[in-house]
Amino acid sequence: MTPTDTKSTVLLEHHLKALKLPTVAAECEPVARRCAAGNVDHLGFPLRVCERGLIERERKAADRRLKAARLPAEKPLAEFDFAARPSVNKPLVLDLVRGDYLGRRENVLFVGPSGTGKTHLATALAMAACGQGKRVRFWRVTELITTLREADQDRHLLRLRHQLGKLDLPALDEFGDVPASPVHDAVLIEAAEADIDGAVEAMQGHMKRASEIVLAGFPLRTDVKVVKHPDRYSDKRGVAMWQAVCELCGRSP
Repeated sequence: MTPTDTKSTVLLEHHLKALKLPTVAAECEPVARRCAAGNVDHLGFPLRVCERGLIERERKAADRRLKAARLPAEKPLAEFDFAARPSVNKPLVLDLVRGDYLGRRENVLFVGPSGTGKTHLATALAMAACGQGKRVRFWRVTELITTLREADQDRHLLRLRHQLGKLDLPALDEFGDVPASPVHDAVLIEAAEADIDGAVEAMQGHMKRASEIVLAGFPLRTDVKVVKHPDRYSDKRGVAMWQAVCELCGRSP
């Protein structure tokens, strides 16, 4: 290698790094040697080195999409045992993995008892969608419900809904199979002593119906603690909440 060649190589590496083309910089010399040995024309060399850069860029983009999807585990369709689950429609699944349903904005439901491979198939479709350049997010339904509730409480539900709306494939798992964790909300009601029993019963009915709507028919149990004047709310876990309520009401705790 002549001093001119060395200088050109150093400058080329510098320019490629400045252009943020690390793969092209790394592959430039090896590809140049192969092109010289194969007597490739002057346009063949940049074509081949650019192909290497595009392949590596797409590989990294696919890795980022897989990471953003937050899959429970990477389970490609090739690992699914159709022979052990003859009830699964293999031709249909092979058609779905092509991703045409995404362009048609169609829903796909996997229904069956535990152990039939529903999560594996959902994960396989999600992985295939990531490989096709789609934006994917995998959720367990209880996890999504909790996230939505927390976003609502933190007053950024609209932002979360906007983020979810950008997804090409929201994949939901365990719909209706696993009851959600207990709701950590408390409802404070005030009523005359003679009306308190009826007010409590009405509120429990409202919370039961609300939980059945949110949790696909699963009713949550509610506990009740009645505090009558002159007693005060004394649960240590709720002291801060009680003080806040009193401040809002303009009273001394």
